[in-house]
Formats: sequence, C-alpha cells, structure tokens
Amino acid sequence: MKKLYTDLNIRFTIEQTDFYALNLVFERFLRTIPSHSHGSSSYEIHYIPSGYGHARINQVLYDIVPNTLYITGPHVEHAQVPSREDPMCEYCVYLKVGKQRKKKGEVSTPQAPSILELFTNTPFWFGQDTQDVHGLMKQLFYELENRYTGYMAQVEALLTLLIVRTARNYEIKQKAKRHFGPSNLGDSKFIILEEYFLYEYQNLSLEDLSRRLGLGIRQTERLLKEYYGKTFLQKKTESKMAAAAILLSDGKRSISSIAGELGYSSPEHFSAAFKRCYQMTAREYRKQCQSPTAKAL
Repeated sequence: MKKLYTDLNIRFTIEQTDFYALNLVFERFLRTIPSHSHGSSSYEIHYIPSGYGHARINQVLYDIVPNTLYITGPHVEHAQVPSREDPMCEYCVYLKVGKQRKKKGEVSTPQAPSILELFTNTPFWFGQDTQDVHGLMKQLFYELENRYTGYMAQVEALLTLLIVRTARNYEIKQKAKRHFGPSNLGDSKFIILEEYFLYEYQNLSLEDLSRRLGLGIRQTERLLKEYYGKTFLQKKTESKMAAAAILLSDGKRSISSIAGELGYSSPEHFSAAFKRCYQMTAREYRKQCQSPTAKAL
C-alpha cells in the first residue's frame, strides 16, 4: 500500500519564503529504511497514524507508536525499522525551503520567533501530535488523489497549515508574539460603508457618513459612485426600502409606525417611496407576504 506524489511543482509561501513540496508519500512499511540524512534547507515531516516500530535518529533510539510525529531537518541522520507484528503506516512530506525575500524598505528588528523561524530553527523534533496532523494529512492526500476543482489552492493551503501545526507541536499553547495590526482607513472604509447602510437605515446622513470616513462631502460622493455606482441619495433610498420590506412582513407593525421608524414625515410619503421602488403599495406588499403562497415559499 503506497501513494506517492513526486515531480510536482508544488510551491507555497510563508513570510516571504517559498517552500517546495518535492515528495509526498503515504506507505505501510514492510522494509527497513537505512540511516540517511538530507541536505541544507531540507525537512521531512513524518506522521505515523497506525502501527509500530522504532527510529534511530542521531544515534538515539526512539519508539514509534500511533500518532507519532517527528521532523528531520538538514543533516539529521535517521533510520526507520517497522515492527514485524504490526508494521507502521507513515505519511511523509519532504520540503525544500527557499531564501526569505525582504520587502522593499523593510528593516530587520529583534522580535519573537515567527512560525517560519520556529520551523526552520528546529532541525529535529519527536513526540505525540497534539494538532490533528492526521486529519490534515488525509485531506491533503485526498486532494492530490481526486484533483477536484480548486485542488491546487487546497493543497497549498493545507501544506501551509501543516507547517503551522507542526510548529505548534514544538510549543505548548504558547500565545503568539505577533498580531494583526490595526487596519488603516484605506482598508476599512468599505466596511464602514457597508455597515452604515446595512444597520443605520433610520438616520442616514451624508454629513455623518463623511465624518466617519474622514472625507469631505464631495470625496464621499465620489467614493460611493466608484464603489456602488450610485449616489448617496440612491443608496439611502435603497437601504430604507430594504428595511421596509422586512418590517412590513411583521403583521403586528402598523404602516404608520414603520414610516416613522424609517424617518418619513408621513405614511403617505413612505407609501409613495415604497411604490416607486417595488411597483406596489406597502399594503399590497404586506398582503402578498401574508398570502398562503408566500408562506409556502
């Protein structure tokens, strides 16, 4: 029983560093693997889901049992001998790590080890997996075997996650020392727009929106036109009418109270605006919502 994926151009990136997955294999061992080591920047991730055996790593003997995870990095001598009674099954991923690329203008500063540093600076680790590497390996080989739509993206994502979970095994629930920084206005302005029209339909104001965005009135109008292809007034009406359709489905609410909640000066003004949007009056819409056909849908 052996599944082997080699000579595939599988590359993924962590922290501006390229990883190359040169060999991925799942095998039940009925033979001994003689002592060997790999060259610079090369790492093997070994996971044993079942079976028994032992490994000799840098002249030290380790017992292999189900759920064993071990990593052999550059120049680490290792050999593997399966049990005769219950030979081990093993997933093995062979990786080559490229050089880290620095972003332009980036300045190196002393800081806590990153996932990349934690992985590459640990040439050898042996222990019981605590991060469900088994489930990840099964999904990885499933993707490679079936090649369904999007499998390449899935494989790259799973291999990235494999590095993270492997590194997490080295530490016991250590809190990360690096975190997402606060978003800047350029990144968050679209969320401000979306949430403003979605949740604040009662009191929509171009001046208020401009203040939240930190933009002038004309800049805000331009942004709305670029993002939605609509003016503020069009978005305001659209937002109020979307809310009105939901509120009208509640038969206990009067049309007058809905008009007031949405900021219309009278039920007549509200009904006129509603009809322009939905080509029917608010009362007609409510009857349609309460019809047996509508309820069935």
